[in-house]
Amino acid sequence: MAFERVVCIVLDSCGIGEMYDASAYGDQGSNTIANIAKAVGGLNIPHLESLGLGKIHPITGVSADVNAIGAYGKMAELSAGKDTTNGHWEMMGIKLDRPLPTYPDGFPRSLMDEFERRIGRKTLGNYPASGTEIIKDLGEEHMKTGSPIIYTSADSVFQIAAHEEVIGLEELYKMCEIARELLIGEHAVGRVIARPFIGKPGEFARTANRHDYSRDFGRTVLNEMDEQGLSVIGVGKIYDIYGGSGVNGKASTNGNMDGVDKTLEQMERVEKGLIFTNLVDFDALYGHRNDPQGFAKSIEQFDARLPEILNKMGEGDLLIMTADHGCDPTTPGTDHSREYVPLVVYGKRVRGGADLGTRKTFADIGATLAENFGLKSTGLGESFLREIVKG
Repeated sequence: MAFERVVCIVLDSCGIGEMYDASAYGDQGSNTIANIAKAVGGLNIPHLESLGLGKIHPITGVSADVNAIGAYGKMAELSAGKDTTNGHWEMMGIKLDRPLPTYPDGFPRSLMDEFERRIGRKTLGNYPASGTEIIKDLGEEHMKTGSPIIYTSADSVFQIAAHEEVIGLEELYKMCEIARELLIGEHAVGRVIARPFIGKPGEFARTANRHDYSRDFGRTVLNEMDEQGLSVIGVGKIYDIYGGSGVNGKASTNGNMDGVDKTLEQMERVEKGLIFTNLVDFDALYGHRNDPQGFAKSIEQFDARLPEILNKMGEGDLLIMTADHGCDPTTPGTDHSREYVPLVVYGKRVRGGADLGTRKTFADIGATLAENFGLKSTGLGESFLREIVKG
């Protein structure tokens, strides 16, 4: 075993250039990190720079002329689509052959009629929206009528928002279970999500009682790790993305900086296994809202915290940083973008300056974990373990 502990951090939406099939998704010209850097006159991210990020693709403000202390490359997505679910499941060894269904015009009336019949209530909304905006717009009506708010996003999700004093958590979770039962076949979305909130009109706030009901796409490397008694800790929305499958511990987060805090806390506790973190603010707060300035600031804030993670790494630790798709805030749309994702790897046993090239699939991460821990792989992906370990 080369590494006893792996910390894998997904910088949600931080793509690094249009993929070879981007035109099939209408994503020509997308390049999330590089276009953000250009839009703001350059990124100030010295720690990511030192690890080799600028060697993957030209990024304004980020030098490629460094003796990188990390290994670096980029990965293509084999799965169809450009969704959070697709990207994360592929990382752990599962290829999705068709895009998960999305609903830019809302869910079909026939589906909603049956859902309303099953829950015994009418519904509000049923269109794509920001979760904070839709409760601002429909929260008061929801409180008056008792009708749950249904909405979706660029992801394959069916989301149910309800005030905890109007529809209790137990009933809300039951509604999600009903939706999960109904959303099968052509409507088998990646996740059904409970989105409870509290407060009064004008002051609504979502609570930490979110719960996701994910589709199960099969056995991943996480299942192998869990069954071998290794720690698999999901920080942020990781547990929800995999529906808990193979994840034996979790830490909820409130934003990127809390995600870094929780990752550091887990590094104090976990001795052997995987700490798997998703930092979602890049996507939720800035990518979908076409805010390159906010996105850039968020990347710089993460970079400023990166030394805390690096300094906590021991001799047997491996750090992997990547993304699950792009979400270029400089393009006209607000959807995800079909992009390569960066692969930045660091550890005291990692060969600095190792160029990992362009990987064929995100599953190379899962294959690397499998080889490192001596586990059965899913058969998808090629390990880069031997390319990074010092001789």
